[in-house]
Amino acid sequence: MNNDTILKTTTRIIVPFILMFSLYVLAHGEISPGGGFQGGVIFAAGLILYAMVFGIEKFYKIISKRMVIFLTALGVSVYTGVGFITMLNGGKFLEYAKLPGLDMKSGNSMGLLFIETGVFITVFSVMILLFIEVAKKYDN
Repeated sequence: MNNDTILKTTTRIIVPFILMFSLYVLAHGEISPGGGFQGGVIFAAGLILYAMVFGIEKFYKIISKRMVIFLTALGVSVYTGVGFITMLNGGKFLEYAKLPGLDMKSGNSMGLLFIETGVFITVFSVMILLFIEVAKKYDN
């Protein structure tokens, strides 16, 4: 499968579109079906496709396992950080209207975007970690 020119060329063409579509799903999750979870899965699927076609060594040149672990922690930190900021401003956990410097409407929009971004990063990185562990099992 790794020497197939058509497969490699097609993958080079469609992976950027898959990644862009995942960002679209993330951005429009507030007003339409989609959001951080779906966007993260789509983003991970694009990178996994790349790894399956070009091999895990080329995949590690794009993103290392260490970076993926860092991104997992970052996504969880973004999510919980928004919650704690709202609590520090006198609100409940994830009460977006209590985000500093924002009114109720813009606080809700920005809070939801931050939360969805944290979920996106976490889901994408966990999916990649699962793929790395499964790929490692089949390399041995």
